[in-house]
Order: sequence, then structure tokens, then C-alpha cells
Amino acid sequence: MARKNPFVLPILKWVGGKRQLLDSIEPLIPKCSTYYEPFIGGGAVLFSRQPDKAVINDSNRELINVYLTIKEEPEALIEKLNEHKEKNSEAYFYRIRALDRDKKVFERMTNVERAARSIYLNKTCYNGLFRVNSSGEFNSPWGRYKNPNITNETTINALHSYFNKADIIIKCGDYKAALKGIRKGAFVYLDPPYMPISSSASFTGYTAGGFGEKEQIVLKEQCDALNAKGVQFLLSNSSCPFIEDLYKDYIIEHVNAKRAINANPEKRGDIKEVLVRNYELDG
Repeated sequence: MARKNPFVLPILKWVGGKRQLLDSIEPLIPKCSTYYEPFIGGGAVLFSRQPDKAVINDSNRELINVYLTIKEEPEALIEKLNEHKEKNSEAYFYRIRALDRDKKVFERMTNVERAARSIYLNKTCYNGLFRVNSSGEFNSPWGRYKNPNITNETTINALHSYFNKADIIIKCGDYKAALKGIRKGAFVYLDPPYMPISSSASFTGYTAGGFGEKEQIVLKEQCDALNAKGVQFLLSNSSCPFIEDLYKDYIIEHVNAKRAINANPEKRGDIKEVLVRNYELDG
């Protein structure tokens, strides 16, 4: 494995991001031929790990467009972000946010324009929360930050270098398709939308679809299929009876995570999560 670049970091703040849990997750990741992450989200684990060979995927088209644009057109992206930085204001934020309300206009936007919009909105919206409504339209409000790091040139250049030096396949679609053809020797880290432990904790707003009990059961069946192939997997999810019963045949560890996203500010804070795996640790 090549030497890690400390500037390879998440470019977006993402719901359920794993930066604060890296100390718990990192020691559980075994050596592997190919690293798979089919729910990449903000990519904290990938960017901390920086594997030489990886397959990453997410169903969120705008998120994956950010990663592809960083890989292919970083200079143009930085230029567009500087433009957003110069014009940043509450009125400008809502004008940029509204661009996805007209599908014809939105589809005509270039990949660079869409990626810059996603990063700009993420850096300036309330709580850095990437959230869409049932129509897939970004709907987080203005965040009122004094000096948001909109351009973040250092991170973009570091990610560009990593995406091009390593063998990284970037996919956009269903997680099951991203795992097709996987072979023994690979490793999969699964960080799906969590099973809500209460109505107030429920949050699957970064895609227009939901991820409920039915989807969790299908995901568990995918884990069983990986296990049958001899593929090692590690899965993050909420600590609740449904999930713990679903994965009772595997190794379950509990970890505490701080979550800053809840409709009620008083309910933000430590919550229990689980790390599920199908392998023993070496040593």
C-alpha cells in the first residue's frame, strides 16, 4: 500500500459520516485484494484507508458526480467554486438551490456545474446537511455561516491525486449491482441508511427513496451471499432489536457515536450503533 496522504479527506459532510468512528472501524478492516464500499456517502473510511484497489458506489447521482468531477476536472471545479464563494449570500444560496426545480434546466447543467452546486450547498446549508425531498430536490435551508470553506482546494487536489493514482472504480446505482462478480479475498464495508430507532431519529433524506425493514432484510440476504462466497464484510447500523436479531448469527460489537442531526436539538448526542462482521480478527 502506498504512503497515505493526510489531505485525502471527505469533501462533503454526510449524514451518518464515519469520521468520528474511525478508531473503532479501522482496526476491524482486514487486508484484502480489493476494497468494496457500495454505500460510499462521504467516504470517511475509504479516504482514511486509501486502498490501492477499490470499487465504490452510491445511488445518489449528485454525490457520485462530485467524485467523478474531482477525478476528471478538478481545475474547472475549483474555478466554479471560487465563483460561488465570491457570490455567496442568502439570496444566492436559494437561487442555486432552486436549480433542480426545473428538470430541463438541471439536466442541461454540466458535470462541473452540478458538482460545484452540490459542494457549495453542502458547505453553506444548515448543519451541512445534504437532504432531498421525495422529488429528489435539495431542500436544506441556508446555514448563515460567516466564512464557510467553499473552495477547499487542498482537499480537491488530494482527492484528485488519489483517485487517479489508485485503481478506483466509481459506480452509481444499486449496491447489489456494485457487488456483482466479487470474489473471495475482497473485503466489503457496508454503511447503509440506518434502521431508525425512533420516528425522530429516522433520516434517509439523502436519496428520494426510503430504506425500511424490507430493504434491511434484502441487505442482510446480500451479506449472507457474501458470507457463502467466503467474502469478509463489516456492516454499520443502528443498535436496535430488529437489526441485532437480523444479524444474530454474526459477530456484533456496540459502539457509541455522536449524531448532530435530529429535529430536536436536545436529542442530538451519543447513540449506540453496531458493527457487524463475519470474521475473527487475526491475533
